[in-house]
Amino acid sequence: MAKPPVEEFDSSTINLLGAGTTINGDITCNGDIRINGVLNGNLTTKGRLIVGESGKIKGEVTCKNADILGNIEGKISVSDLLSLKATSNILGEIFVGRISIEPGCKFNGTCKMLDGNATAYTQEKKNT
Repeated sequence: MAKPPVEEFDSSTINLLGAGTTINGDITCNGDIRINGVLNGNLTTKGRLIVGESGKIKGEVTCKNADILGNIEGKISVSDLLSLKATSNILGEIFVGRISIEPGCKFNGTCKMLDGNATAYTQEKKNT
């Protein structure tokens, strides 16, 4: 009996959740993802997350880099750079390697700077 072929993942893939689309559930991907719609669930990606001005996420977010122009409610873990643009609205906890906040951004919650990797977030998450 032949083994099924092993799927290879292209980390340069760009995924899109378009405006007017709502997903109730979790998303896991290897490439970059742009959210212009609504996600009610957790998002994990090894790439960059972009939340457009019309984008909304209610759940936990884990990624390498993120540019936020829309809304996120929940825990955010960004192992490298989190960029909060002037139109962003964040409610929750942030665990981040580096952060950039533009004037006009709305952020209500806590922020913890990590030692450059997401393992500190994983340990913090287990302790809560």
